[in-house]
Amino acid sequence: MGATRRAGAGALAAAVQGHLRALAMPHADVMVQVGDDDPGDDVAFLLAANPGSPLLPLARVASGGELARAMLAVRLVLTEAPDTLLFDEVDAGIGGAAAVAVGRSLAELGERHQVLVVTHLPQVAAMADTQVVVSKSVIDGVTVAQAAPVDGEHRVDELARMLSGDLGGAAARQHAADLLRQRTRRPSG
Repeated sequence: MGATRRAGAGALAAAVQGHLRALAMPHADVMVQVGDDDPGDDVAFLLAANPGSPLLPLARVASGGELARAMLAVRLVLTEAPDTLLFDEVDAGIGGAAAVAVGRSLAELGERHQVLVVTHLPQVAAMADTQVVVSKSVIDGVTVAQAAPVDGEHRVDELARMLSGDLGGAAARQHAADLLRQRTRRPSG
């Protein structure tokens, strides 16, 4: 089994590297290192996130955002993934164009699997087919969590709130509507 893992390591690294480029890490270099002992259980992912950086174990070199994107890239490569995938703040430590890229990749993954994503980023939330807002409140001294789907104008309101911290003004609502339009124009994979 170790020989099989070693034989596939280069292809896995190349595929992960390709996805990292699409996830706003254009200079990422990836190597999958498989130990010499059968069954080859000693597997390490090495990453150089920036030009001129040495390949180092992922856990030592990656920032929170880079680590999250590396994990997403690995998941995108897997061909035998489960039907339902859960990502809890896979977008931690990123924003802007990187957040849009992560949102698009999650949407692409969602075309083949059911994908549940916990996010605080409107760029990621806007790419979802369905958005659910989870809120907490205290009722009679007990904390209660509620989950409710939002759509239409309520979804624009929620994205505007995520962008500005409250329902925001016209600019936040316009930006929210623009994010939703990007979702409808996302390229199909």
